[in-house]
Amino acid sequence: MRICGLEEQIHVIDNNVTVEEIIKDIVRTKEISDPFYIFDIGDLVYKAKIWQQKMPRIKPFYAVKCNDNSLALETLAAFGMSFDCASKAEIKKVLDLGVSPSRIIFANPAKMTSHIKYAMNQCVDLTTFDNELELYKIKSIHPTCNLVIRIRCDATETQCPLGIKYGCDPQTEAPGLISLARDLGLSIVGVSFHVGSGCNEPIAFRRAIAAAATIFRLAQQLGFMNMYLLNIGGGFPGNKNTSLDKISDVVNDALNEWFPPNSGVTIMAEPGRFFVASAFTLATKIHSIKRRSNDKDHIMYFINDGVYGSFNSILYDHSIVEPKPLNDYPMSPITQSSIWGPTCDGLDQVVDLVNLPLMKMGDWITFEDMGAYTIPVASTFNGFPLPKVYAIASREIWLKLKNLMPISEDHFTTVPIVATIKMVRSDSSDEDDWDENDLDYTRNYPCLHLKNSFSLPEA
Repeated sequence: MRICGLEEQIHVIDNNVTVEEIIKDIVRTKEISDPFYIFDIGDLVYKAKIWQQKMPRIKPFYAVKCNDNSLALETLAAFGMSFDCASKAEIKKVLDLGVSPSRIIFANPAKMTSHIKYAMNQCVDLTTFDNELELYKIKSIHPTCNLVIRIRCDATETQCPLGIKYGCDPQTEAPGLISLARDLGLSIVGVSFHVGSGCNEPIAFRRAIAAAATIFRLAQQLGFMNMYLLNIGGGFPGNKNTSLDKISDVVNDALNEWFPPNSGVTIMAEPGRFFVASAFTLATKIHSIKRRSNDKDHIMYFINDGVYGSFNSILYDHSIVEPKPLNDYPMSPITQSSIWGPTCDGLDQVVDLVNLPLMKMGDWITFEDMGAYTIPVASTFNGFPLPKVYAIASREIWLKLKNLMPISEDHFTTVPIVATIKMVRSDSSDEDDWDENDLDYTRNYPCLHLKNSFSLPEA
C-alpha cells in the first residue's frame, strides 16, 4: 500500500466550502511563503460530464502535455478515458497508472526513433504522421503500427497555432504520403487534424471535417479499406465562463453530414485545456512592492511565482491571466498596478497594467483558470520552487470516486489541509442529479471498449 504525502492526497471537504475559503484558511493558519495550487477535482468531474452531454459520439483522448498532474490523470483514468501522449515519458506516465496501451495514441507526427521503439515495446500501436521520413522510420522500427495521417487545416483565430509546425497539405502532400504508405506496406486507419489550441473560430472544425472526408475517400481509393478513425484534435475552451456549445454544434452537424453514425467511423478528439483549465486556482504572495520610477502613482507588486514558473503559459500559451486579491479592501484606493515574478529577469512580468486596490507585503493574489499549460512547463529558474498542489473534493464527489480511483484509499483524507478548514459532516447527504455511468467512457463508446480500462460500474 502506497503511503501518500499531503500533496498526493485528495482532501475531502464539506459540500459548501469554496476554493477561496480554503485558500484563506491556508494562508491564515499556516506559515507559508511559497505559491500553491488548489485542484478542485469536482470541476474535472463536471467537465467530463459536460463533454459527454455535448459531444456523445466523440471519444476524448486527454492531452497529457496540457497538465500531467498525477491525480488529474488518475481521475480521468478512473472514468475510462483514453490519452494523447507525445513522448516516451508521457506514455510511461499513463501506463504506470495501469492504463491499457490500447487507450493511448502516440500523437506526435515527428517522433524520435527511441520513442518509437519504446511505443512498440509497450504495445502502443496507434500513431500520427505527416511526412515521408516518419513513414520510413515507422517502417523500419514499428511496421505493424496503425497510422493516422495528420492534415493541416488551421483556424484563423487561436491561442496557439499549430499548423506552422504540423500537418500535411491535404491537397498537395497527402496523396503522395498515402501512396508511399501503401508502397511500404504500412496500415493507414484514419485521419487527424488540429485547428489550433484555444480555437476561437468554431467553423474551422467544419472545414477540417470536410477535408478529412475527402482524405478518407482518397485513402480508400488507394487501397486502404480499413479507414475507421477520425481524430478532430483539440482547441476546446476550458476557462470558467466559457462554453463548448458553439464548437459542439458545428462539430456535431459536420459529423452528421460527412461521418454519420452508420458510417462505421469512430470519432476521437484530443482535449486538454477543456478538462483541466478551470480546475486549478493559483495562490501567490506579495513579497515586495515599489513605485515605478517614472510614474510614482503606479504600483509594482512582486509575487512569488512568475513567467519562469506557472505563468510560463503567458509566453508559451499566450494566456491572459486575471489577478484577484484574496481579501477585500473596501477602504483602499484603486491604483494603476503591474505584477511581476520573483526572478531577476526583466521579462518576468505577469500583468502589465491592471487596476488594483492598494495592498501590502504579505497579502495574497489568486489566479483562476490556471490548469492548462502551467504545471508541465514551469521551471525552478533562479532557485524559486514550483508551487505545491493541494487536491480537494466535496463529499459528493468523494463518495462517487473513492471506489473507482485506480489508487488506494490512502489518497483520500478527511484530515484538513489546515485545522480550520470546514470538513465533511457525518450527517451530510446532499446528492446531485448525475449518475456515475454518465462518465463511463468505455461503456458509452462500445467500439472502443478496451481491456483493463478503469470504467465505472454498471448501475
